[in-house]
Amino acid sequence: MAKADHDFDGQREGEKLLFIFRRHIIAMRKGFWLLLIPFALSSIPVFIWPSTLSVYWSPVIGLSIGLVLFLYHFVMWYYTIYIVTDQRLRQVTQRGFFGKDVVELGLSKIQSISYNVPGFSGEILGFGTIVVQTYVGDLTINKVEHPEETYNKLQDAVAAAENAQGVHEETT
Repeated sequence: MAKADHDFDGQREGEKLLFIFRRHIIAMRKGFWLLLIPFALSSIPVFIWPSTLSVYWSPVIGLSIGLVLFLYHFVMWYYTIYIVTDQRLRQVTQRGFFGKDVVELGLSKIQSISYNVPGFSGEILGFGTIVVQTYVGDLTINKVEHPEETYNKLQDAVAAAENAQGVHEETT
């Protein structure tokens, strides 16, 4: 079986993948709460009626419901990725189990990039927000893992794209 010529779906001919990043695991906090709350609530009857054997199924059911809710949020987090190539920034956002949205920005269209670390929790856990400004609007990426590192990589990619475009314009 031959290896595919492309690193991701939708990759153009001659396009080079630079890096891929995703949101920090803290973006899944709602999924963790939806795992914990049904289990905790369904465990209450066990403490109220410990001698009744049938109430011991309640935490199992609560955990099962929590796992389904957690899996939904995990799939949305895991399959939401940001792909940076030598030509563009591509945001693939998972919408539920079967839907997805794709947004692309040409690196040459990016005016500026900035990042913000939201205080103590962002500093300790290593997440922040990156804002990519273009002529048509801003792309805000919340809860990015290692925002400073990602910011620097994006800056390098945009600078390289500007240099490549300048060289291309000089030769034509």
